[in-house]
Parts: sequence; C-alpha cells; structure tokens
Amino acid sequence: MVRTVFLNGKYINENDAKLSIFDRGFLFGDSVYEVTAVIQQKLVSWEGHTRRLRRSLGEIGMNLDMSDDDLLTVHRKLIALNEVREGLVYLQISRGAADRDFAFPDPCIKPTVVLFTQEKSLIQNQKIKAGAKVLSFPDLRWGRSDIKSTQLLYASFSKQRALEQGKDDAWFIKDGLVTEGSSNNTFIISADRKLLTRSLSRDILGGITRESILEYSKKTGYQIEEKPFSIEEVKDSLEAFTSSSTTFIMPVVEIDDYKIGSGLPGKITLELRDLYIRNIMKDLI
Repeated sequence: MVRTVFLNGKYINENDAKLSIFDRGFLFGDSVYEVTAVIQQKLVSWEGHTRRLRRSLGEIGMNLDMSDDDLLTVHRKLIALNEVREGLVYLQISRGAADRDFAFPDPCIKPTVVLFTQEKSLIQNQKIKAGAKVLSFPDLRWGRSDIKSTQLLYASFSKQRALEQGKDDAWFIKDGLVTEGSSNNTFIISADRKLLTRSLSRDILGGITRESILEYSKKTGYQIEEKPFSIEEVKDSLEAFTSSSTTFIMPVVEIDDYKIGSGLPGKITLELRDLYIRNIMKDLI
C-alpha cells in the first residue's frame, strides 16, 4: 500500500513528497521529532508526546505555528487515510530551508513539518518471548540527550555495531554508569526487588513510556529508585528491560555476553509490561 504522508500542510502520496536540498534537517540535523504509538487506530500517551515536543522546540529556539489540536488532527487523518490499526505516527519538524550557514536562518523561515505512518505489531511483539541481548558502548553523543533531536548517527552506529555482533541493541555508558539505550530508557530489577532507572538529566531523554511505567508502578506498590547503575549492577540484577514508545517494555536477557538472571524474560518485567498495556488502553485518544 502506498501511504499518504503530510508535508507542510498537504496530504500527498509518499512518492510525491519532496524536501529541499537546503532543508536544515538534512544539512545539520537541525530538527526534532516524536514517535507516537497507535493501537486500535488511536494514539497512545498523546499529551505526553506533545508536551515533550514543545519542550524540545523550546530548547533549540524553534517556533511552530501549529497548535496541539492541529497536530492531533493531522495524526488522526493520517491514521484514517492509511488504515493503521496498530503501529506508529512519526513527526519531524526542522528549522526549514535556507542557504547553508551554521548560523540560524531568519526567524521568518517556516519550519518543515513532516508526518508519516508505519504499520507495526506492538502488543504481540514476537521479540518479547526471547528478550534482547545488548552490548555496552561509551556514550559519545552530544551533551543534550534530553532534547529529542534527529542527531542520531552515534546511536544508529552503535546499534548497527551490536547487530553485526549478533546482538539486538546498544546501551551507553558514561563515567562507568548506564545512561540509556540506543533508542530507549533502561531499567533493572535489583536483588532486593527494587525498580531502578536513571533519574532525568541532560544525559537521557525523558521517555514518555518511562514516565508512564513509573506512574503505574508506584500506584501498584512497586518500590522505585531513580538513580544511575553500573554494568556490574546490571549483571547482578534479577531482571533488566528497556522502555520506548513502540516496544513498550522489552526484556533484556544479556549484556556484554553475560546472562542476566535466568537468561530469560523475567516475571516482574512481563508483569510490568502487562500493567503498562492495560493502563494505556484506558486513555487512547
């Protein structure tokens, strides 16, 4: 099926979508993005995604003349036009097209706004059964990982290196402590059954799924501690997992060729995944 996409106010055939070669998202990675999950043709955690988008835009000084309601209308229309039952909507906003210059262009230059959909199985993700194997890499990304920018080369490079070695993903290490995964937040279940995840800072993205997991877990009675942890602590943990908008919760069963816990997706991790799915189903829009 040829998809309909959204480009600068128009719904068009994906094969007809064209960007300027001078677009700053293309030339400088001067753009931000969001990925919102779709279940039963409805959006997951919409308010969280728009809040984070506005924060990212503000942090890099980019204006957008579309309201949250405008963006919601576009998301819903693309879901309907492309008949997406389950999957995602990708949104990217760049600073627009202007002749190449490191300095930002005149503020009157309009941002480039792109949205498209992807079909994907989210709830019945077959990878959950085996869990993910990860490798650790030094965290060499730029120092504002809290901004959801499209500067993803190092994350992509690291994940590719992991895949080439027969693994599934990369976890980043800074000052001996885990920051996050290539496109996800990281968690462990400690030996005393506490749920540990790194606290928010410029070192990690404030994950919308992460936020929901913490909220639902607290209400259910899980002990939670937001603090950094080392690779050794991961190896000593009972379980580990990652969170993201399109994998929800993904068990991690191995790090750097070392088996975590039983080497299988953990009971608590799978319980948390079920808890997360049950709760988000109540708030689809």
